[in-house]
Amino acid sequence: MSDQTITAPTEENPEATGPEAYVPRQITSNDLDVSFEDAIAGTLVSVEDGQIVEGTVVKVDKDEVLLDIGYKSEGVIPSRELSIRNDVDPAEVVSLGELIEALVLTKEDKDGRLVLSKKRAQYERAWGDIERKKDEDGVVSGPVIEVVKGGLILDIGLRGFLPASLVELRRVRDLAPYVGRTLEAKIIELDKNRNNVVLSRRAWLEETQKEQREEFLENLKPGEIRSGVVSSVVNFGAFVDLGGMDGLVHVSELSWKHVDHPGSVVAVGDEITVQVLEVDLDRERISLSLKATQQDPWQEFASSHRVGELVYGRVTKLVPFGSFVQVGDGIEGLVHISEMSAHHVDLPEQVVTPGEELWVKIIDLDLQRRRISLSIKQAAEGGVVSAEYQEHFGEHAYDDEGNYIGGDSSEAQEAWAEYYAEHPEALEAGTEAAAEGEAAVAEATDAEAPEA
Repeated sequence: MSDQTITAPTEENPEATGPEAYVPRQITSNDLDVSFEDAIAGTLVSVEDGQIVEGTVVKVDKDEVLLDIGYKSEGVIPSRELSIRNDVDPAEVVSLGELIEALVLTKEDKDGRLVLSKKRAQYERAWGDIERKKDEDGVVSGPVIEVVKGGLILDIGLRGFLPASLVELRRVRDLAPYVGRTLEAKIIELDKNRNNVVLSRRAWLEETQKEQREEFLENLKPGEIRSGVVSSVVNFGAFVDLGGMDGLVHVSELSWKHVDHPGSVVAVGDEITVQVLEVDLDRERISLSLKATQQDPWQEFASSHRVGELVYGRVTKLVPFGSFVQVGDGIEGLVHISEMSAHHVDLPEQVVTPGEELWVKIIDLDLQRRRISLSIKQAAEGGVVSAEYQEHFGEHAYDDEGNYIGGDSSEAQEAWAEYYAEHPEALEAGTEAAAEGEAAVAEATDAEAPEA
């Protein structure tokens, strides 16, 4: 290295260079004070309302959590701001030393505290993800945290509402068993201004189970007999789980009898056997019938009775043109006013009253139209009694052709008592006729109509 002349700077020669030029100036006490304050300020974070910050949990109380975010004071998270779940224990949400995010609610409340919210930060983070999934027609998932009126609340980073009608492919009445379960669902409605997120698990099920449903429907044929479990009962019928999909048994297909409400025939959980009536592949609907698997009472009645026979019945209803008489389980026939008595009748109540039991003759039986015409007048003239009644009265009460010729009154009463014991439904409108026994038979064979 070559020698070099070094000249220290002076007031006369300020441009001089050399080691002397780099000697630091003397540091004063003012310089130390400023540097310390700058150093402290440099270690603190700056926060603004609405900002999301990150910090370490340093204390967990039953009412609040303290969070160190590097600010001049620790931030306070009230218990109500910890989770979207109501009435939670802070210790179940966070733990000491855990690193979490929180949103600044206020830099300084009336007590000078920095107030934070974990659930608001979670909400802001989740909302962007949910909006993206909604745009992509994606799926969200989360545990069920609450049952509310009309549905369920899911924790998907915020409170997502799942209506009861959209929980399953069919409506579910008891939602309590879903609490704690993690469910997948599609987002069908999103409104950030109203903090409103509506979900549909049914839409997700329909999408994921489409291939299975199509295969199930293709293998299901009309006329098949299937076993199933009643999954729900509604005013218009009952839904039956066939093991792959639900089918509907319309109220008209529940029973051969008139049904006021499906609940009087079936209940949720019942195992029943049904016949497949129709399979709609396009609408993915299955129509079922319960009564088709049961004996048609009209067919049964028609096969065991014929025109001209005498049967015993109960008056169920009076109408201006006659009266209806029940002659079998679910079987009613009409006695036209012209067939009520040998003499002229103006009103049915002049001859019979509801609940009265009497003999009638079958004068017409139309199975196709499910109509039976009966006659009180012709029954009074006598005739062949139906076989079901002959068994209870004994052979001695009939001639060789089956015509009723009477018998001991006590025996007849005993026969009727036995009959009613085996057919309790015949006593629904009153039991006094059963005790009268032979007296009723005598009235039926009398040409004069009974008094109203």
